[in-house]
Amino acid sequence: MLIERLAFTGLRNLAPLDVTPSPGINLIVGRNGSGKTSVLEGLHILGMGRSFRTRQLKHAIAHDAAGMTLFARLAGTPPVPIGVRREREGGELEMRMAGERVPRLAQLIEALPLQLVNPDAFRLLEGAPAGRREFLDWGVFHVKHDFYDAWRRAKRALKHRNALLRRDRMDVSSLAAWEQELAHWGERVDALRREWMASFVPVFEETLGRLIELPDLRLRYSRGWDKQRDLHEVLEQGREQDFHMGFTQHGPQRADLRIRLGRRPAVEVLSRGQQKLVVSALKLAQGRLLELSTGRNCLYLIDDLPAELDAEHRRVFCRLLESMRCQAFITSVEHDALAGPWEPQTPIAMFHVKQADSGAGQLGSEAQIDFIME
Repeated sequence: MLIERLAFTGLRNLAPLDVTPSPGINLIVGRNGSGKTSVLEGLHILGMGRSFRTRQLKHAIAHDAAGMTLFARLAGTPPVPIGVRREREGGELEMRMAGERVPRLAQLIEALPLQLVNPDAFRLLEGAPAGRREFLDWGVFHVKHDFYDAWRRAKRALKHRNALLRRDRMDVSSLAAWEQELAHWGERVDALRREWMASFVPVFEETLGRLIELPDLRLRYSRGWDKQRDLHEVLEQGREQDFHMGFTQHGPQRADLRIRLGRRPAVEVLSRGQQKLVVSALKLAQGRLLELSTGRNCLYLIDDLPAELDAEHRRVFCRLLESMRCQAFITSVEHDALAGPWEPQTPIAMFHVKQADSGAGQLGSEAQIDFIME
């Protein structure tokens, strides 16, 4: 769904914000530290229930505010209002949709699917497998409707098995019961991941080809245990070693998405600019597959688009976004780097973020967003 109204209060150094974004490209320009990334952070919290800048949401609340409220109205018939509220002291994130309290975060994630391209996105190439699993499972969650239930049941079984492995003595009968549960749901999670990968790889390869030519780059899904053996057998035979280690060493929780150029990890071969294009292709392909599979739109948050990219690759990136007819929020320090590469018919809104007082950069100074159509 497209965002047709956005309102934030109490978010970092931003003054209260209430704007009507473009259904297409939204460009956010301002100096370093002015609050550009905070706008993307607010959207991320609204759609994911968490920040990409801090583990504790209270740190995203303005220093002089009791809490923050983030609101969006999603286009539809009728429109769907969604919002989150977080108090500084105590309490959890309060989530609402269409006036009703939302009990599960998964409902919020489903309502506003989004992808973030920022410096942390490089972790898809250079980071631990957990980040790539999260990327993988986001895609499966939005396309395979029974994935969340299977994933939740597998996670519960894994938690119980690990708790038993940390005991002083092995309880074989209890372990066997939870191993059966973990094997059943773990195999189901793996099957859904493999089905999704079969659909995702062609979309990714086509998307990457529109950004950069890397014909030897390949994605390979590793399920987290020996592909020649079923999970129940692996768990049963690994019981003694797992008991010694105190945790389950094999299973869907160890899955990975391997990204290689030829025979080497891509991160060891590619330049920083090439890495950004590969990561961008992964993120954009996620949304493209979502639209192809479900007809639903994905929101793209792109922090500092010009970084690592020369003018030609910025132009190619922008052309791809235009062809996708998606809604995107893009930040940059440089006005000219974002204002130039778009076609005249592309719907564009430009927001200038500036300090509201003379104390730019000082603690507590607010950032004011001006709405400018260019």
